[in-house]
Amino acid sequence: MKADRLLIDCHVATMTEGGAAYGAIEDAAVAVAGGRIAWVGSRADLPAVEATETDRLEGRWVTPGLIDCHTHLVFGGDRSGEFEQRLGGATYEEIARAGGGIVSSVKATRAASEDALFVSAMTRLEGLKATGVTTVEIKSGYGLDRDGELKMLRVARRIGREGGVRVRTSYLGLHAVPPELREDRAAYVDLAVDDILPAAQAEGLVDAVDAYCEPIAFSVQEVGRLFDKARSLGLPVKLHADQLSDGGGAGLAARYGALSADHVEHATEAGIEAMAKAGVVAVLLPGAFLMLRETKAPPVDLLRHHGVRMAVATDCNPGTSPVASMTAALNLACVQFRLTPEEALAGATREAARALGLSDEVGTIEVGKAADLAVWDVGRPAELAYWLGKPLLTTRYVGGEQL
Repeated sequence: MKADRLLIDCHVATMTEGGAAYGAIEDAAVAVAGGRIAWVGSRADLPAVEATETDRLEGRWVTPGLIDCHTHLVFGGDRSGEFEQRLGGATYEEIARAGGGIVSSVKATRAASEDALFVSAMTRLEGLKATGVTTVEIKSGYGLDRDGELKMLRVARRIGREGGVRVRTSYLGLHAVPPELREDRAAYVDLAVDDILPAAQAEGLVDAVDAYCEPIAFSVQEVGRLFDKARSLGLPVKLHADQLSDGGGAGLAARYGALSADHVEHATEAGIEAMAKAGVVAVLLPGAFLMLRETKAPPVDLLRHHGVRMAVATDCNPGTSPVASMTAALNLACVQFRLTPEEALAGATREAARALGLSDEVGTIEVGKAADLAVWDVGRPAELAYWLGKPLLTTRYVGGEQL
């Protein structure tokens, strides 16, 4: 066998199902050819390999590169002032209704150039990369007009070209009503659905369509219009669902066969059953739960009972989850939501790939998949969810290239 790269003297958490915990192979080897996994298994079973490069990893653990499947990485300004307000007792809803929240980020994002947005997003991306991320989803939603939304999505595409990560984009036009149309939300829904989304799709900027379904945001009926348009354009959908209240988001996501329903703190059992039948992934976002000091956690036991897959993401954003560490998200998912370390790591690899429609490409270490890998200086995989703030990553590979 010929290979571009051979990894030896390592242990591998393949994150495949049905075998050992974490899909673990101790004293393993991984061969990479053409940017893809050519062989993985016990080193004792390794066939003869002629490798251009051999990396001896000194007993470290190799996992799939981590996948942050829900971020708002591109934005202007910050909302640290609102953080202070919330600590003083103001609620997220009160701040939003007073003209803060998402709308304050809209003003800063519209004022920023594409270059400025790229530079600021790259600083946050460094935190994700330093914690093993090789694929990141990036949403629009802080432009809320044609120019602003397309600008954000162009920056996201640029990050995918220049940032050393794979990027999937989501159009989040129904995130909030822009201030200039506050008294005519129907006009904004028309604009977001019938103008901005088709323009973004025509420019090749959209991989999926998202929306924020809450009483303070958009209704089931409004989101349904957007999702119908997405379906007509051949785009998959996902949803910010049932974060602050039971708004029927889980059931809506299921009706449209969404890739994921994200947050789901207030999802009902009926909604969860519908998600299970439709194969909708629940994306858990413990950073927002922490920062908003919420008390109602996602119904993890019900998700387990009904067999709903659970992903974990940072929700990196300026207002409710200024989290730029994927391993911190793993820790918080375990501590706050009582996921096991194996569930959390699966949520940032195998299930996150499922939540982005990328299961055939990334998320596990299997022959034929992209060689997106993270190498960790840990004694066992559970340490990735155990440590909070300790540097653990030693190397990332994207498409077999060491970065």
